[in-house]
Amino acid sequence: MGNQSSNTSPQLVMYLKSLHNLPALNIPEGYELRSFIPGDEKEWENIINASFRYQSDFVKEIISKEYFKPERVKFICWGNKPVATATAWESKDYSKEAGYLHMVGVLPEYTGKKLGYHVSLAALYEMASEGKKSAVLQTDDFRIPAIKTYWNLGFKPMLVHENQVKRWNDISVKLNLPELANALIKDKLV
Repeated sequence: MGNQSSNTSPQLVMYLKSLHNLPALNIPEGYELRSFIPGDEKEWENIINASFRYQSDFVKEIISKEYFKPERVKFICWGNKPVATATAWESKDYSKEAGYLHMVGVLPEYTGKKLGYHVSLAALYEMASEGKKSAVLQTDDFRIPAIKTYWNLGFKPMLVHENQVKRWNDISVKLNLPELANALIKDKLV
């Protein structure tokens, strides 16, 4: 049965209905936005390991997948150092018209600067440029700052399991955003 006692399975899903009219992409002063270039593998792993607290493998998780294209893996850099990442991905679990926001992470010493917002927005722009109409993501209950970022980007929570009503209510209380729980999408839209 797995770890059902924690009631954090399945993962939370958030949905952005339209990739039209995205907010302007304004990278904070002193930072630079760019896509993956060979040699970034370890930098990506460092960001993801610090963000998710597990050992990642860029080749196994990204490059080896059929959806990989260098321009889909976005980085925000401080100097030449990548400090935030997000990937414009796809998932067979969702419509072909929906992009999948994947592996968003920021090095801990760079959190609180809205870099997760900006790098995620860059990935959304990539999806739109590829003709995607909407976006979806999966996240975990404990990723409260990330959920707030996704909310600020226009994502709405989507119910994929009955246990998520309470989970989304708890998150809305933690974020002091009652409108988050009220925005719960109960129809399968993607």
